[in-house]
Amino acid sequence: MTTTETLDGARDAAGPARPEDFAAALLTPEARRDPYPLYARMRRESPVHKSDQGIWYLTRYADVETALGDLRLSNDRDRMTRAYEALGGNLKAFSRLTDRLGRVMTNTDPPDHARLRKLANRAFTARRVEALRDSIQRIVDRLVDEAIAAGPAMDLIEAVAVPMPMSVTCELFGIPPEDRPQVETWFQRFGRLGEDIDKSEEAIDQYEDYLSGLIRQRRTEPGDDLISALVATQEHDDRLTDSELLSTCFVLITAGTETTTHLVGNAVLALLRHPDQLARLRADPGLIRGAVDELARYDTVTQAIVRVVAEDLDIGGRTLREGELVYLFLGSTNRDPERFEDPDRLDLSRPGNRHLSFGHGPHFCLGGPLAKLQAEVAIGTLARRLPHLRLADEAALDWRPNPLQRRLTALPLTFHP
Repeated sequence: MTTTETLDGARDAAGPARPEDFAAALLTPEARRDPYPLYARMRRESPVHKSDQGIWYLTRYADVETALGDLRLSNDRDRMTRAYEALGGNLKAFSRLTDRLGRVMTNTDPPDHARLRKLANRAFTARRVEALRDSIQRIVDRLVDEAIAAGPAMDLIEAVAVPMPMSVTCELFGIPPEDRPQVETWFQRFGRLGEDIDKSEEAIDQYEDYLSGLIRQRRTEPGDDLISALVATQEHDDRLTDSELLSTCFVLITAGTETTTHLVGNAVLALLRHPDQLARLRADPGLIRGAVDELARYDTVTQAIVRVVAEDLDIGGRTLREGELVYLFLGSTNRDPERFEDPDRLDLSRPGNRHLSFGHGPHFCLGGPLAKLQAEVAIGTLARRLPHLRLADEAALDWRPNPLQRRLTALPLTFHP
């Protein structure tokens, strides 16, 4: 199954979609290049839209924000699996992923989710994340040095955006240097979870075997790494089981690698397309923290997330029934003019920037702060050290064929150090 089949089981349309057929329109080459005009039309014409196959699409900020905090919209693995299987066809294959990944905190509802989240938070603290800043800076400087030496051109995705979060994650988890090439190969396969099910499942099997060995080792020989902290963490007499440790590590790895890669890629592309904003950042490096939030809003990596209705509820004047799937379009909410003034404008000092790029409510992305820190360091370093950075070929840009994610296949750049 290809990821382009996860929206209503449809394939890329050969011609233009009929106006109301948003599922097909989302899969067109035009939407792959720039989905935001289509989102604007969806918000105007059918903001709470039910597709031909019975999947709901929510595109307004207010509706999605409410939905993310409503426990009647479930993220439970078992409910999700049943909902996908009920649709039949090729979507049955997608249900294998939700089942294969096990009962991770992102695939549970309260009270299980609250318990897992609390235990993970005790180990994966803001202090632990901030302590990585100097290490991240060293990694980014090394990657930029290597790019300069090989210059005057590079693919930013390959040269910086992929290896940076992989190296950071390996350090965070205390993975020995000799094992990192193999682990990085597994990480890359995780990034194609919706594009190649078989290879993704194989990589998950192999990584879980490896990670299980590390967990056993950390139980007897703890170190100053996140696995050791997760092994040791407890709330009263409650601890993470081995299965929960594996799934928690998987969630943190996914958020710490693939999401970060494409946050950096999308952000740098946006800045190069808006040289006035890039000039502002170079003139005032202190803008970087707010700039990362604005860049995450402007071109959102996770364009949509999925929930399943656990109990009938009304949203936007429509009734969603138990067992129905709901796609929450974060990419659309972040361009909603009801929430953001002039939303299609990139403004690095935008006030009140409560974007939904990392979710909202109980499932707010646990790895979001680490992704943002890495983006701050990477983007700030590139702006400072490569003042003549240019996009090599706008026409050659392409995005992966997954309407739920906004991910460049490559970002070719030229520069003069």
